[in-house]
Amino acid sequence: MNPRTTPAPTAVRRSALFLTATLSALSLTGCGLFGATGEDDTERGPNNYDMTVGLLLPDKDTARFEKFDYPLIRDRISSLTNKQGKVVYANAEGSTAKQSEQFRKLIADDADVILVDAVDAAAVAPDVKKAKEAGIHVIAYDRLAEGPIDAYVSHDNELVGQVQGRALVNALGENAEKSKVVMMNGAAADPNSALFRKGALSELSGKVDIVKAYDTHKWLPEVAAKNMRKALREVGAGNLAAVYSANDGMAGAVIEVLGDAGLSDLPPVTGQDADLAAVQRVVAGTQYMTVYKSFLLEATGAADMAVAKVQDRSIQFDALARDRIDSRTRKDIPAMLVPVVALTKENIEDTVIEDGVYTAEDICTQPYAAACAEIGLAP
Repeated sequence: MNPRTTPAPTAVRRSALFLTATLSALSLTGCGLFGATGEDDTERGPNNYDMTVGLLLPDKDTARFEKFDYPLIRDRISSLTNKQGKVVYANAEGSTAKQSEQFRKLIADDADVILVDAVDAAAVAPDVKKAKEAGIHVIAYDRLAEGPIDAYVSHDNELVGQVQGRALVNALGENAEKSKVVMMNGAAADPNSALFRKGALSELSGKVDIVKAYDTHKWLPEVAAKNMRKALREVGAGNLAAVYSANDGMAGAVIEVLGDAGLSDLPPVTGQDADLAAVQRVVAGTQYMTVYKSFLLEATGAADMAVAKVQDRSIQFDALARDRIDSRTRKDIPAMLVPVVALTKENIEDTVIEDGVYTAEDICTQPYAAACAEIGLAP
């Protein structure tokens, strides 16, 4: 099957009220109050704390996976299970084959539940099926996997693209319609890429001149750099007005290529994930914006779902999954879609610093000290 022809999954939108309810549910689980309906605990299933949660993440190029997602999920599972539950973690480092080996090992070792962020949504489906046949729960994390998954935890990925596209149009202002824009999309095998692209195009189509668009194999920055050099040869560095980059890793590569091309006044470039390097580029003005997605809410939601499934606490599980989404192979999947924020120079303090992702000291290292001072960001 050619992943480039895979239709995008369709999310069923919920109201802001449901998003608020989802976030409130997460807050209440942290306080031990969630699901307090007056029922005896034994009526909601066994109080099982001794569990093994498998966590499969796709790559190490995306800084957040190793730095935030894994430790957040590990610590949340430990907290929810009185330190009796354990997380068995493996990173596929961009390899579909390696992730399949890791998945099958978790099945052989009789994990209770598996959280999987798929390298390739279609390729992982047979392993999801094997897990389900073995009685193991499977939750798709961050990227929607095919196969009989129990639930999906991510962000509103179409909204991510909309936020990015809207930011570019705003940056280009009254000249937007005549502006030449290159689109650096994500991996075709990742169903999230289709949603990012769909959202971005809903804001960009008819408002800018999209002159080139590329898929980026495995989200690799070096592939994005190669495609950016190709675009500059065909479009001309002086004619380029902006670059839509689907994530921060690619944005960094794109910006480096633009600098090498002799562009002292860089065009606006988007990103996603709020990597530390990207936040520093936003401060310095070399990257226009990034999309901040709360790692804490996503990781906490995934951990809460995993424990609830093992303990067979369906009331809590349903309350955590207020949304529904379709994959190519399954309809109406329970989902939690966490909101996103456009991060710019103006709101760094109100987002990643306030949430404790980074400190001003982390961001304002010596190369960025002057730029931090200009926007009032003091370590």
